[in-house]
This record gives sequence, C-alpha cells and structure tokens, in this order.
Amino acid sequence: MFKINFSYSLLIVLTLLIIGCSKNEKPVKKWYKGNLHAHSYWSDGQEFPEMVMDWYKSNGYNFTVLSDHNTLAEREKWITLSERDYLQKGFENYLNKYGEEWVDFVTDSVGKIKVKLKTYNEYRSLYEKDPNFLIIQSEEISAKFGNKPIHINATNIQEKIDPLDGESTVEVVQNNINAILEQRKESKVPIMPHINHPNYKYSISASDFVQLKNVRFFEVYNGHPLDNGSGDSLHLSTEQMWDVINISYFLNNQKPIYAIAADDSHQYNRFSKKYSNPGRGWVMVNTELLSAESIINAMEKGNFYATTGIVLKDFSFDSNILKIEVEQEENTNYEIEFIGVNRHDRESKLVKKVNGNKAEFKLTNHHMFIRLRVISNRTNENFFNEMEFEKAWTQPVFYQKE
Repeated sequence: MFKINFSYSLLIVLTLLIIGCSKNEKPVKKWYKGNLHAHSYWSDGQEFPEMVMDWYKSNGYNFTVLSDHNTLAEREKWITLSERDYLQKGFENYLNKYGEEWVDFVTDSVGKIKVKLKTYNEYRSLYEKDPNFLIIQSEEISAKFGNKPIHINATNIQEKIDPLDGESTVEVVQNNINAILEQRKESKVPIMPHINHPNYKYSISASDFVQLKNVRFFEVYNGHPLDNGSGDSLHLSTEQMWDVINISYFLNNQKPIYAIAADDSHQYNRFSKKYSNPGRGWVMVNTELLSAESIINAMEKGNFYATTGIVLKDFSFDSNILKIEVEQEENTNYEIEFIGVNRHDRESKLVKKVNGNKAEFKLTNHHMFIRLRVISNRTNENFFNEMEFEKAWTQPVFYQKE
C-alpha cells in the first residue's frame, strides 16, 4: 500500500513540476503567411468564397480575408451566374468539390443558374477545425472624393461600416479611419485599418498622408494591374511615399506607418498578367498564436514583413544592430539594401548594399530610421509586370539610446 501511495504521490509531484515548467516557458513565436486583401462574388470578385479560401489554404497560407466592397457576408444573397465559359467551369468545380448538399442553386425559366452565396459564418465553418488556417472577417470600405477612389480595409471588423464622405481627400480618409477605430474602441476588439493602393488613379498622395492621424498601415505593394505602385514622372512610387510619410511622422512624434503587400485578388479561374490574381503579395507575421488578435498585435509592433516571394530565414534588431538572413533558393541571387534617413539631411537614400543572403548594419544616433529591401533575380510568372523581380520589405527600425 505504501509503494502504491508513494508512486501516486511521486506522479502528482512530477505532473505539477511539468505544469509549472510549462507555465514559465515563453510561447514560441512562429511565422504566419497571410493575405489581407481579396474579393469574391460578394462584391466584384469572380469566385465563390469557399473556393477563394480553398485557394489560399491549398497554397500554404495560414490566414486570409475576404474584404469585399462595402459589405459583409452576413445576409442572403443570390447571384446569377455569368454565361462566360470560365465562370461556368468555375461553378462546375465548386459543385464538384462541395456537392449539391452544400451548394444552393436553381435554374430559372430561361435556363440561367442562380446560386446562393454562403455567409461568413457558413464558409468559415469548413475550416474552423484546422489549427493552421484562419479566416478573418474584413470589409473594404470604398469611398471617394470627386473621381478619386479611397479604399480602406478594416481587418477583423465586427459590424459593417458604411463609407463616409468629406470635403477633401484627407477628410474622407480620416473620417473612415476614425469610424473603424471607433468600432474598435466600442467593441474592445482589435480591428486594423489599412489604406489600400494609394496610387490607384493616384488618389492619395504623400502630402495627404502626412496630414492624417492614427494611420499605421498602407499597401506598398498591391497585386492589381492598375495599382501604379511604381509611380511615374509626376507621382512618387508607393515606396518613396513610405519614406516621406515616416520622416514627417517621426518629426511630429507620430507612430510610424508600416507597409503591407497584398493581392487584391479578383480573378481565380484565369491567370494572366492582365488579371488580378492571387499569390502576388503577402505578409509574414511573427507571433505566438494564429488568431486575429495576435496577428494584429504583432503587426502593430512591426513584427512582420511584406513580400512578393522572398522568404526571410532570420531578421532581428537588437542593440541597434539590424541583422537579416534570406532563405536561400536554388539558382537565386539576392541584393540586400539598407535604406535609411539621416537626421540631418532628412532624405531617404541607399546607405548600404550587400550581394548575398546575409547582412547586418549598426544604427547610430545620426540615423532617423533604417529599413530593408531585398531583391532577387527571380521573377514570378504570375506578376502583372514581366520585368518585376521578387522583393521583400522589412518595417523601419529606429535608433535606440543605449
């Protein structure tokens, strides 16, 4: 009897020790791949929401959204299926994959197919048991000023927000940002606004951005062929805008703006440079949990990078030393560029370039901030610009007094 009691007591002690040790262990951070801008039949996309989710899951993403224009997938909606061959084929694929028990459709008196779209709560139920894939509710709040489209995504939105007007571009942007943040405050749920494709029809300029408050994210890369991210002779590229904005924010004691790469995907059944396809740009977020709250908290701390294909093996900033290591792909070369702003001249410039997959740089009190851009010699066959090479962008880091 004594031996049994002793063994049992020992087992309890060991169990308590294991539990105690596990409680003291810090959660392990992981890299999660995600897209924050996509469309479906709920607005102007050309695919059923389940099929969009399946594409991202099948292609190695850990999280994604459907950010349809000025709507949430929460009501009853039927669409009349287009007679275009590729969309008819898309419906056949949808029906074959999920079956008639799942797909609600009818054929009307003139032979056209009408399909009932699944709501957010319905289509996410297909993936809730998968711990490696997360669907976050989103809305692309689509307003305008004059002929300028002003689109702002609200990631993890809880209730639909109608677009707000204003007397200027800045006022329209600010009013809608404020509406998103007000919902965040009232719901006590992290909701993340980010400004979409500012160079689409050159709708939002750097001078507009510097007048805004509480703007933390924008798309430095958008996969839509009409994005105009590279700018032109009269307009800054989105990357140039990024530095101009952060210089202003730094001088005015505002938090920095961080850069996102996103698909803005609309077409899923035809892949071509002239279409807005998935798989062109995404974010890699370093955090403990695959949850909306954890992802947004990590992004607000700058613990992520934007990419169009390059994967980082390691990235750190400690004691004012910035280190990076790129995951080496076969037959691929890399240029690592340290782009920074000096406190005195306040201009963005290339301060160091390394050919290879490893580099480091030490910030001094002369630097306002430094960010990294990595460029490979490899292109993506689905890029809308055939001269484009894969890139990655880290968020700016700022000199810390030692």
